[in-house]
Amino acid sequence: MSREIVAGVDGSTESLAAADWAAREASHRGLALRLVHAWRWQPLDLPLTQDPAHQERMAAEVVREAESAIASRFPGLALSAEVLPDTPVAALLSTEKRAEMLVIGSRGYGAVAGFLLGSYGQQIIAGATGPVVAVRAHGDEEPDPEGGEIVVGQLGGPEDSAPALGFAFETAAARGASIRAVRAWSLPSLYTYSPGSMALADEAGGLVPYEQKALREALAPWRERYPDVRVTEQVEIGSAGQVLLTSSGGARLLVVGRRARRGAIGPRIGSVAHAALHLAPCPVAVVPHE
Repeated sequence: MSREIVAGVDGSTESLAAADWAAREASHRGLALRLVHAWRWQPLDLPLTQDPAHQERMAAEVVREAESAIASRFPGLALSAEVLPDTPVAALLSTEKRAEMLVIGSRGYGAVAGFLLGSYGQQIIAGATGPVVAVRAHGDEEPDPEGGEIVVGQLGGPEDSAPALGFAFETAAARGASIRAVRAWSLPSLYTYSPGSMALADEAGGLVPYEQKALREALAPWRERYPDVRVTEQVEIGSAGQVLLTSSGGARLLVVGRRARRGAIGPRIGSVAHAALHLAPCPVAVVPHE
């Protein structure tokens, strides 16, 4: 079964920017791009004239316009587009079986305010089993030039961050980009500090060398797999969200992980992914891990 990148479109500037980003990524990776628009007739309990045929034609027009715009910019790209008869969240998640990633638009209000991620976007990211990339519009600015730097957060042990690191390295290799791998750490609290809990850090020569060693070990298999990707290691004290945001100012892409577990009120995206999605000035990829 052929693999593809799936982008959700709804006619907004943000979704068209997402489709453009997805088309570039598909070109880099040699994959097909599938544009998806969700529409299902749901009559409103309001005293208004409602025309399902007209709404269906409008939905089809959204897809045609997006497909035409992408086809003109990427003439060699394997491209398909369709209207899926479902809600936006269910429609996008239903495409995951063949998708390398899902790409969605996110409204932004400048470099300071960053992303405004709607409820649909949050539900898609929280429910996805694979990477989801949120992209916002950048006006007339070139949105995704080749090269540059991809910032990826490394948290916990090698197994925790493997999916995010793998996605970042694969993307960097396809684009000819470099990697900045960022590991944030903080001093242990009074309640967690004990001679026993600090034994590993003491063996490594201190807290900073311990964190640096943890980052090197997590990166080792990916450096071996992608030897041509240039990597910068960054270990910095602070909260993970804060450190990643300050490190991603000039990045082409920020990659963060999220733990794929359901809470009492359903799936969550996690605090680090939440901060990145709402405040990062660049596209953000959220990659789930167990």
